[in-house]
Amino acid sequence: MPRKRYVVNVLFMSDLSGMDWPLSESRLHRRLIDTLYVDAMVLADEARAYFDEGGRADREALDPMARVSFSCESLKVTTRLMHIIAWLLTQRAVDAGEMTPRDALDPSRRLGPAPISDEDATRPMPAVARSLIAASTELYRRVARLDDAQASEMAAPSPARSMFDRLAMAF
Repeated sequence: MPRKRYVVNVLFMSDLSGMDWPLSESRLHRRLIDTLYVDAMVLADEARAYFDEGGRADREALDPMARVSFSCESLKVTTRLMHIIAWLLTQRAVDAGEMTPRDALDPSRRLGPAPISDEDATRPMPAVARSLIAASTELYRRVARLDDAQASEMAAPSPARSMFDRLAMAF
């Protein structure tokens, strides 16, 4: 019986390091969130299919310690993806007017911490597992940059800066 082949099919938006537009006020923000959401859901489905069923033969072929690492890495991929999806759903709620941008910055609604994968532990794993691990890590990195950008946008100005701005307006 031929083995089913899994292909990581995630599309990422281009690097966002040069953005100078306010994320919360842009139609592009909505499109970005929607694209990332689709990417995350596709990746979650591929990870579930591989780690639940498709990767069973791959896992069984590993030595006992590598099997434990394989199981741990599958949990790390799932955790990263669930944090990403929760954050993206929060952004969708903001875009739909169900939540204020300030409420979305509450620590309970920010992007949760991602578990770190050990390169030495992932090296002996099958290529598909390594690909899923890398894709989830990269997607998390991109979403974390958006989360950080939003937090810095909404950061309260310093009292000294507010005073300076009021003085500038008075003269």
